[in-house]
Amino acid sequence: MSRDLANVVVVVMGVSGSGKTTVGALLAERLGVEYAEADAFHPQANIDKMASGVPLNDEDRAPWLAAIAEWIRARAGHGGVVSSSALKRRYRDVLRAAGDVRFLHLNGSREVIAARLAGRSGHFMPESLLDSQFEALEPLSDDEAGVIVDVTETPEQIVATALREL
Repeated sequence: MSRDLANVVVVVMGVSGSGKTTVGALLAERLGVEYAEADAFHPQANIDKMASGVPLNDEDRAPWLAAIAEWIRARAGHGGVVSSSALKRRYRDVLRAAGDVRFLHLNGSREVIAARLAGRSGHFMPESLLDSQFEALEPLSDDEAGVIVDVTETPEQIVATALREL
C-alpha cells in the first residue's frame, strides 16, 4: 500500500497542536517523498493575525489554500505529504481539486490538544485560538478518501495506521 501512497499527496490535517508536523515529516520519510509544512504557505499577514489572537476567516485562508493546492499540483505523479489544518470540507475540496489527495485526520479531545499547546513554545498559534479551530472543524465525511486517527497514539503508531489504511 505504501507504494500506492508514494504517488498521491497525503494531507495531514487537524487542529493546531494535533501533531501534524511531527506525523507529516515521519510519514514523508517513511514514504520517501517530499514534506511541506503548511504554515510556510501562510502570508505574513495571516501569521501576524493569528499571533495576535485573531482567528483566520475564509478570506484569509483563500491564498493559503491556493498556495498549498499549487504545491499539490506540482507533486503530481511524485507524491508528497503536506500538513494543513484543512478544517472545513470546502477547504479540503480546494486541496482535492489539485490532485490525487488522501487525508490523515489527527483527531483528539480539546483537553489533550490544549495540554500539547500549553507545552509548545516558539509557535505563532496561541492556545486561545483552539476553540475557534474546534468550532470550524468538520470531520472527514464517508465520501472523502482518508482516515481518522486518535492523537493519543504515538507518531510511529499513527504513521503505521496511515500506511495500512490509506
